[in-house]
Amino acid sequence: MAGIYIHIPFCKKACTYCDFHFSTSLKYMPDMVAAICRELELKKERIGGATGSIYFGGGTPSVLPVAAFEQIFSTISKHYQISSDAEITIEANPDDLDTRKISELRQLPVNRFSIGVQSFFDEDLLWMNRAHNSGEADSCIKRAQDAGFENLSIDLIYGYPLLSDRKWQDNIRQALGYQVPHISAYSMTVEPRTALASAIRRGKDVPPSDEQSAAQFSSLIEKLGGAGYEHYEISNYALSGHYAVHNTNYWRGVSYLGIGPSAHGFDGYNRFHNVANNALYLGKLSGGQLAEEIEALNLYDRFNEYIMTSLRTIWGTSLQKIESDFGSQFLKDTRRYAIQFLEKGWLLDTGGHLLLTPAGKLFADHIASELFLTQEDHD
Repeated sequence: MAGIYIHIPFCKKACTYCDFHFSTSLKYMPDMVAAICRELELKKERIGGATGSIYFGGGTPSVLPVAAFEQIFSTISKHYQISSDAEITIEANPDDLDTRKISELRQLPVNRFSIGVQSFFDEDLLWMNRAHNSGEADSCIKRAQDAGFENLSIDLIYGYPLLSDRKWQDNIRQALGYQVPHISAYSMTVEPRTALASAIRRGKDVPPSDEQSAAQFSSLIEKLGGAGYEHYEISNYALSGHYAVHNTNYWRGVSYLGIGPSAHGFDGYNRFHNVANNALYLGKLSGGQLAEEIEALNLYDRFNEYIMTSLRTIWGTSLQKIESDFGSQFLKDTRRYAIQFLEKGWLLDTGGHLLLTPAGKLFADHIASELFLTQEDHD
């Protein structure tokens, strides 16, 4: 079933490493919510049948007042058919989830929080310029569980200079202590237009170490695997039956709507890109126009996207799907380019699928890029 992604472009503070689209000015929040509702209205014909997931990302969706969520859910319920078992997620920062807000959100269709903890060490959170502290991270997880939110995910970051291996083990141990069904963990990356990139250029910070990141990634896989979590996607781990529905559909090529500034949508053949500018987005929607560009994906675009997304998952890349959806030449080329990685022990060919091995997971993006094909390959 198709999903709906809603981008909330507001944050209290700008994290040093983040290059997602957001504004720290909340001045136009009511106008933005109205525009999001208008876009939902205008796109109501793009989803046929029931919607299986709704995901509020950002930015920091949890900065929205509950009344804003009520307004958005009212619009969705008016124009869309939502599955009775739909996964409805809000990305949240710990400092936003006080007792009252959790209680009020409990009255809405929300049934899952993805909580941006990142670290349980205050000095790390300060370095990242996060808006919360470690005490708030701990208390908000417990409050959400006490309020009946069992379907929780915790986000962690590894591979940055302040994070010693001892601290990383402590972060993993504390995350496991909450017995949440889902944990996401991301290696720190330096994106060009961020405060972190600027600090590194000026010599105020040191760049992340690939060796440190690889070692901490490997220890994470070992620790979470030992605790019963399935490593079902490069950055995601879940107890049995608790894969993230919305994100899993991304990786499996299911269609979804992208709502809000900078949001992307996908229908299997086209990519929809909303403008990453709040003022332009508001201007377009206030005039009843969509603020998007449409990119028609050719056969090679779709193939490369399938390789990139499928290879990251526990299910791997289906050789049968490549042949049926893209043709025998694509299958032949995939097998040929995969040989070097099979010989290195980075890929496993089960006969029906190509799967990353534990060693191969350290090079997932590189392997995928080497399997990409272009028109020139077939000329």
